Amino acid sequence: MAGMPVLGNSVGAGELIENGSNRSSSSESHHDTSPHRTQDPEISCLRPDLTTSLPLRRPYEPNYKATVPTMATLNSGIVVTHTVPSYDEQRASPALLTRHSGTPGGRSVRDDGYCSAGSTPRALDHKTTKGSVVTLSCYKKEPKIEIAEEGYFTEPPKRNRKNSIKVNLTEKPDDDRETWGTGADFLLSIIGFAVDLANVWRFPYLCYRNGGGAFLIPYTLMLIFGAVPLFYMELILGQYNRQGPITLWKICPLFKGVGFCAVMVAFYVSFYYNVIIGWALYFLVSSARSELPWLHCDNPWNTDQCWDASRQNTTNKTDISYQGPLSHFTPASEFFHRAVLEMQYSEGLNDLGFPKWQLTICLGIVYITLYLSLFKGVKSSGKVVWMTATMPYVVLSILLARGLLLPGATRGIAYYLHPELSRLKDTQVWVDAAVQIFYSVGAGFGVHLSYASYNTFHNNCYRDCLVTTLVNCFTSFFSGFVIFTYLGFMSHKQGVPISSVATEGPGLVFQVYPEAVATLPGANLWAMLFFFMLIMLGLDSGMGGLECVITGLLDAARASGARWLRREHFTLLVVCLSFCMACINITPGGIYMFHLLDTYAAGISLLCSALFEAVAVSWFYGLKRFSDDVEEMLGFRPGLYWRICWKFVSPVFIIGVVVFGLLYQQPLQYLSYTYPPWAVVLGWGLACSSIIMIPLVAIYKLISTPGNCRQRLACCISPISEHEAIRSGAPVTRFTWSHWLYV
Repeated sequence: MAGMPVLGNSVGAGELIENGSNRSSSSESHHDTSPHRTQDPEISCLRPDLTTSLPLRRPYEPNYKATVPTMATLNSGIVVTHTVPSYDEQRASPALLTRHSGTPGGRSVRDDGYCSAGSTPRALDHKTTKGSVVTLSCYKKEPKIEIAEEGYFTEPPKRNRKNSIKVNLTEKPDDDRETWGTGADFLLSIIGFAVDLANVWRFPYLCYRNGGGAFLIPYTLMLIFGAVPLFYMELILGQYNRQGPITLWKICPLFKGVGFCAVMVAFYVSFYYNVIIGWALYFLVSSARSELPWLHCDNPWNTDQCWDASRQNTTNKTDISYQGPLSHFTPASEFFHRAVLEMQYSEGLNDLGFPKWQLTICLGIVYITLYLSLFKGVKSSGKVVWMTATMPYVVLSILLARGLLLPGATRGIAYYLHPELSRLKDTQVWVDAAVQIFYSVGAGFGVHLSYASYNTFHNNCYRDCLVTTLVNCFTSFFSGFVIFTYLGFMSHKQGVPISSVATEGPGLVFQVYPEAVATLPGANLWAMLFFFMLIMLGLDSGMGGLECVITGLLDAARASGARWLRREHFTLLVVCLSFCMACINITPGGIYMFHLLDTYAAGISLLCSALFEAVAVSWFYGLKRFSDDVEEMLGFRPGLYWRICWKFVSPVFIIGVVVFGLLYQQPLQYLSYTYPPWAVVLGWGLACSSIIMIPLVAIYKLISTPGNCRQRLACCISPISEHEAIRSGAPVTRFTWSHWLYV
């Protein structure tokens, strides 16, 4: 809406009008809503009497009608009152610039149009009347922040509303939030988090077990319609609002518990995920010996049942036939379970024991590395990922080149990719594809959201989303070739079917693969390269999880007034707490706690976090408002595909995964150990401890928000920037059908 001129009193040279009637009438004019405002609260004009007639801001009145602005001029000793032309009228018709015998009514065409210290007309039309009267109309410059308040009353143009949002959320004068050094730092960070150990130890096995190449069909469909839209949504939310996963929910306070849920899940995952990196470091150091410790059965930790496949049966300690690398009696298996984990000293979850000092040192080194990478924020972690995110590809390429030279390698690749289209009829294949791609992309953890909050406002996060997704899928597919070349070699050398060799999880990388490289020339080198790759894959994912916790809680603390809290000290606190909890998993019975955490910490709770995030943004915050945010930030609106996925497909996708996950639950068991019922209750309690934050915070917000029931509900589902207008009686857009039906 064009700005209305501020009423000014025109007087003759050397005269002052004592009558205040003209000023009082002029003060009734509607205030300016021009998008060209500045944030200078002080208004100054050339004439003192002009500033006193600036319009006052009026509270919202449904039936309010702006008084027609008038101005008085002195013409031949007679005071003449007439209507002031608006700014748009003056621009459209220059003839309006002179009124009543050449008296200039309105501003000069060369005036800058504002009434401020810097708005002195550069060249006034020096046309004077008999009384040498010059009339100036000043235009008020109001802070842009006020446009948001008016937007809910007068339905201003979209650009006005968007500009106000940008000022509110991204261009705060006191926003000292750091940003990434370069866009490549951010891109490598989200790639490093998305590409983790699961790409190496889970995807190849799932592909082999669920129809080989045919598995790529449900995998791709689940990727396109489920995981990628949620991933893109998180990048937009973080980059636009520049807030962590908790304080972000000022856009819809009712769902602030989603942020707490995501932070708690990320914190729980750090308790056991970083332990895997500690195990890999222990194996890396053990690989530096002259002979790999898992090569033979002559070590103190080996049992009488140990079966060495490299020797003849006459030299083995047992007459039990070889049952493949997954047997509990291979040198690699006994090294992992008896030398590294020392499971023989524990009877189960109720007998954990004390942490092993060698693993404690390895785990401590991992956490020190994480602290040094995180304590300076993205300025430090953005440089570390240049190594942790790129080195795995170099190592994978080297290992693949070596594996292709082994006998039986092509047999392994054939097993890996052999398509069985008939398997697509199996529901479990589609569930496995959905679960794998969802956890692989990492939506729902709040990590991508936290990383994106350090972006510049106009960073092309759409491009980053597509690049990260393609790299993630390529890594999963490529690592399958690496793993199955060595599995094919083992199957060929030991004369066992590949089904007895292929597995997933820690069993693959700490039992099967070490045994595969043990008999190769230069086995130490290949083992060190492999475990170095695991460390690199794990570190950037470990950094992402802790960054979510640090960013989320630190932003929430500072929003509550704890500006004195330094990131270095808070990072140290989070790292120390996580380290203390992780030490439980390096006790003799720690593997049982590890498996419990792996099953429940980031299962249903992570899916619930992503589900309510999608519902809150696409339904309550509103797709139209969200699309406006994307357009303001990236310069284009999201297409119909994205909007349909955000509002319908992705939530249904998550609900389906949750339902099938609950229906097809397996008994909690590790090797031959079956967990007691109280352990299952403990696991579900852990999962529910994060999920329960969503309804608890919602109830708290509904109770603590001031106003009547309607105002409370309206404020809880509306951005904080609209709360003042809602309490003043403004219409609530989220109580209209157009808001809910927009696609």
